[in-house]
Amino acid sequence: MAFFNSIAIEYSSNILITLVFLSSMIIQKKHMYKIKTLTMNKIITLIAALMMMGNISVFSQLTGNAPTVKTDNGMLEGINKSGVKVFKGVPFAAPPVGELRWKAPQPVKNWNGIRKANKFGPRPMQLRIFEDMNFLSDSVSEDCLYLNIWTPAKTGKEKLPVLVYFYGGGFVAGSGDEPRYAGESMARQGIISITVNYRLGIFGFFAHPELTKESPHHSSGNYGYLDQAAALKWINENIEAFGGDSKRITIAGESAGSISVSAQMCSPLSRDLIAGVIGSSGSLLGALPPIPLQVAEKNGLKVAEGVGAKTLKDLRAISADSLLEVRGRFVSTLDGYFFPKAPVEIYAAGEQAHVPALIGWNSSEMGFEYLLGNKAPTVENFKLVAERIFGERAQEIMNAYDVTDDYSVTNAANALASDLFIAFSTWKWTDIQSKTGGKPVYRYLYLHPRPELAHVSKKLIQKDVKITGAVHSADIEYAMGNLPTNRVFDWQPEDYEISDIFQTYYLNFVKTGNPNGLGVIDWPVINNKPVPPVLQMDVNTSVKMDESLQKRYKLLNEIYFPDKK
Repeated sequence: MAFFNSIAIEYSSNILITLVFLSSMIIQKKHMYKIKTLTMNKIITLIAALMMMGNISVFSQLTGNAPTVKTDNGMLEGINKSGVKVFKGVPFAAPPVGELRWKAPQPVKNWNGIRKANKFGPRPMQLRIFEDMNFLSDSVSEDCLYLNIWTPAKTGKEKLPVLVYFYGGGFVAGSGDEPRYAGESMARQGIISITVNYRLGIFGFFAHPELTKESPHHSSGNYGYLDQAAALKWINENIEAFGGDSKRITIAGESAGSISVSAQMCSPLSRDLIAGVIGSSGSLLGALPPIPLQVAEKNGLKVAEGVGAKTLKDLRAISADSLLEVRGRFVSTLDGYFFPKAPVEIYAAGEQAHVPALIGWNSSEMGFEYLLGNKAPTVENFKLVAERIFGERAQEIMNAYDVTDDYSVTNAANALASDLFIAFSTWKWTDIQSKTGGKPVYRYLYLHPRPELAHVSKKLIQKDVKITGAVHSADIEYAMGNLPTNRVFDWQPEDYEISDIFQTYYLNFVKTGNPNGLGVIDWPVINNKPVPPVLQMDVNTSVKMDESLQKRYKLLNEIYFPDKK
């Protein structure tokens, strides 16, 4: 053992040399210092010990082509995909099961030896809700708090920028193992890409008076958000071991993931861990905002009564599968801990993270049926719906959305439906961040429709609906460079061109806090502009001073935030 100690001291500045040296002796089976009397497992254990002693993070090739890395919790062994090192199913918190159900995420327990990180961890508990979701994990489980890392680093010293992506799914579905979020394409362009699991539905957003009472922070209901914050803390503390820079962490997400980004920005638990934000279609400044804790607690009491649970102990004794069948909408809470006060008040006061922001939405987030139901798109029907929603301001809405005749109603209803669903909340986020966030804000509108369905997929679709514009979630594969992971659509050369543009903007932003660079048109900020510019991303990407958008959103802002700027 003295021999290995001496090597650890001699090569403490570069343990990689030691690992290569020892590995070569194993392979060649040299009779040197009695190494041939040791088993491979003992050698690996000793090498792991050396890395622990040296406290230096490196990638090594211990077993075939498998990279290993030392984290604060123990050694991980991932896989090597032609230069991109992938670590799947990395635990960032203790399994939230048993007594830890509906508690803030607890620290990971350290492990001995080398933990394999070559498969995705279980996805969070959820039902099959959205048909466009495909998963690579093999199960659902309450034990779901894992993240996945794609890194191009060769050692632990590169200080690469980091992208952390939160999935969408309305806080009821989704997982970090979905192929459309995979980080390999991003990693090949010089950044570390990470996806994170967080609890969903009743497991992630259930509030109850007993939960509030047992909490050291007197809060309950925000477990999904707390999971995300815990993951960011773990990444901040460990990312240098994977070649990353803890001071260059950009968080991103789409839909519920974008709402999550806006939430993490305004929470004291996470806002200081963020260097930049990317949001696509959604913010909690209008979409799924937190509700008062007392209201959520009353809803929790009704749920408990409905399942026959008299105590918190009874609730925790119910099987996860049974809880999954409980009907109800579980949303975040104004708990005084994750959210010290209402998010809009935090943003208005400039108390959110002061970081660069790249935020936008899609042109057809929702169809007119969302607004009109089964009614025909006519001026009369539009007016009836507008009066029901906006009362005496209905005519202002019709003017702002350019409703002039029946022919104009379909586009107007699509636009208003998209705005009420999620687009306006995204605009509000960009607007208030540009005024109080102290850093550049870049706003985009994604316009490109998906191509026709691939031949193999047409057999699976009963009704071929022709949709103009970019529907909700249509941007994900483009922005992440993952078109080949989705075989439903017949991708054309122009789709790959747009994906290259979209991904380039993302990559530039993650690396520098500015999306501009070679090969893409200049994208101006919206800060301090009377008519803020919007990057309209399509086959012919351009910047437009869109006064019609500004007119619509200023009116909605007056209606929904009358006392706020």
